Amino acid sequence: VQLQAYGGGLVQPGGSLRLSCRVSGTIFSATDMGWYRQAPGKQREFVARTTQTNSVGYADSVKGRFTVSRDNAKNTMYLQMNSLQLEDTALYYCNRWPSAFRQWGQGTLVTVSS
Repeated sequence: VQLQAYGGGLVQPGGSLRLSCRVSGTIFSATDMGWYRQAPGKQREFVARTTQTNSVGYADSVKGRFTVSRDNAKNTMYLQMNSLQLEDTALYYCNRWPSAFRQWGQGTLVTVSS
């Protein structure tokens, strides 16, 4: 399985970013997927998930600000992040949810800074 997350960058507080995750090597449409993040000095944590039935869920810290979606035709999952806060600074990863694949990919760095 290959998991390629991209779209990160530097953004000011209150700004927006859209992350993408391209997946290959598995049947994407039949895979429940999640976004995770790891901030400096902290453990990796769950951010959002989308299932094969298009059910979505979010961590409390991002609820109302982030929106997860998927395009099965493109084997791609997205994370629209609005109203970004300093605390959202982290390396963002995508992987299977709730049981992650062993390999995590490189992730994409999101830095929220004024």
